[in-house]
Amino acid sequence: MSGSGSLRVAIAGYGLAGEIFHAPLVAATEGLSLVAVTTSDERRAARARAAYHGVAVKPDAETLLADIPDVHVLVVATPNRLHLPIARAALARGIAVVMDKPLATEAAPAAELVEAFAAAQVPFTVFQNRRWDGDFLTVQKVVRSGELGDVTRFESRYERFRPQVDPEAWREQPVADEGGGLLLDLGAHLVDQALLLFGLPRRVYAEVDARRTGAVVDDDVFVALEHDGGVRSHLWMSALRAVGGRSLRASGTRAGIETPGLDPQEDQLAAGLRPGDANWGEGEPARFADDGGERWMPVEPGAYERFYAGVRDALREGAPMPVDPRDSVAGLRVIAAARRSAQRGAVIDLTEEEEAGT
Repeated sequence: MSGSGSLRVAIAGYGLAGEIFHAPLVAATEGLSLVAVTTSDERRAARARAAYHGVAVKPDAETLLADIPDVHVLVVATPNRLHLPIARAALARGIAVVMDKPLATEAAPAAELVEAFAAAQVPFTVFQNRRWDGDFLTVQKVVRSGELGDVTRFESRYERFRPQVDPEAWREQPVADEGGGLLLDLGAHLVDQALLLFGLPRRVYAEVDARRTGAVVDDDVFVALEHDGGVRSHLWMSALRAVGGRSLRASGTRAGIETPGLDPQEDQLAAGLRPGDANWGEGEPARFADDGGERWMPVEPGAYERFYAGVRDALREGAPMPVDPRDSVAGLRVIAAARRSAQRGAVIDLTEEEEAGT
């Protein structure tokens, strides 16, 4: 795909993901033009029209694809159960797709979809935006620099306090129905970050629980991964931690680093800030410690804008997409292993499963 005009982008779904993340980032990216969104909610439709002059609002993806045939990129930001059918509809029309995470609710159909896009040579990527959180960029930089020595453990927490179940929210519905639950929601981020740093795990252990009164999906999760070389990743996610929060920690034989606090970009986008504004992506300082003592160090600025700049460059210049969708398939396989571990109360050895062909 080449030319000097803007790439025409449509967004299927204008809920939290579409309105707060995708639409602002698309509109802020030079070379991309937001032309349409889908929502059946009149209040959201009014907000979209007010925020993006000339944007078309359609009730669903099928109508959008039928009425607006000259779309270059379709962003799929719908509830999880709709990800695969909408992506297949775009593929049939040769339209590049950005899929919000998780790619799908299960690994096998996700892998089939990724291979179908590859075979058709239609660009496809997954919005693993927290690869560009400032805290993660900082930990990734320090790990790769070798300053920590041999890394022994990586810890990541994403904990909130939402003790009341919202029965109307699709994320509170069973995986088989809507693809809800924290393991697919926050776990898609935390597992992806661990795999990006240390590769596929050899073994997986997990505790996956529904703790809140009335909960029908997992809302309190712990996942332990053992990677090649002995690095262990411990990942926590919860909706029932009144004293929880967001933090990353990497420990090695020479030093360690901890980044407290949540990357600010989501809150900044919700407040109307955009990439390039003052203080964009600036998070809390990190704590670095070695045998010489402790010191505070600034975190890398968060940079969600790099994702859509990468999409543009991939379509215009043939650069790689910003996220290889096979990475997201690998994350789904780890999440599936975590579910099996929790159900069986046992460690899942992925190397044994690979050798057995399961």
